Amino acid sequence: MMVNTMEKSGRGRKVIVQFTTSPLGEGISVSRFVAEALREVEKSGLRYQLTPMSTILEADTLEEAIKVILEAHEAVFKAGAKRVVTDIKIDDRRDEPRRMEDKVEKVRRQLGK
Repeated sequence: MMVNTMEKSGRGRKVIVQFTTSPLGEGISVSRFVAEALREVEKSGLRYQLTPMSTILEADTLEEAIKVILEAHEAVFKAGAKRVVTDIKIDDRRDEPRRMEDKVEKVRRQLGK
């Protein structure tokens, strides 16, 4: 699990967004396309985690997260894909500030770890 150490956002409300961007019809291995999408995420300065199946972003606003995802989506086209599918899952909690790690920690506490 990799967490980007560049932190653009402060301690306020956070939107946590998971997304997957994939080219269709480009063969079995698509890592070069994923790398291009991730370059856009890195340019944003947002905190993120790259997982085996998706990328998770932490942003101050939903608009900020969606902008980065759109740039990542477009990067896959620029890398040569003719068709791209992007799936997005949004966790927008407004009653308290939290981070990606907070969600995992709460589950670990429930497990007694």
